Amino acid sequence: MEHLDARGKGEVDYDYKEDTLFFKIKNREYKKSLDYGNFVLDIDKEGFITGIQLFDASKLFKIDKNALLKVKRWEFNTKVENKIITVQLTFETVKRNKVIVEKGHNLERETTARLQDSETMCTIQA
Repeated sequence: MEHLDARGKGEVDYDYKEDTLFFKIKNREYKKSLDYGNFVLDIDKEGFITGIQLFDASKLFKIDKNALLKVKRWEFNTKVENKIITVQLTFETVKRNKVIVEKGHNLERETTARLQDSETMCTIQA
């Protein structure tokens, strides 16, 4: 199984109007996207998952949209094994000067895309 360690190389962006949260690894060459309706995974030229775009993020995480503008620390871990994609997200944000830690947001989907078995870990500390 191939591994990509991108700890400290992440970026986060939140579109308040569209309620879309995007986590990605900096400086990876994009190849294609896999669309699963409520989220999209970006795949780089080496076959690693390097980006996650989440739609209706405030509803998904049951968190105020303003808090999503203040994501301070986050991490995503992905695993592709036997055509099953697993994504684990953890992030920390601030609401009314109080730190909120969100954990345990796991997404799992089967894929028909030709992806290598791999693991990716990406973090950012803002």
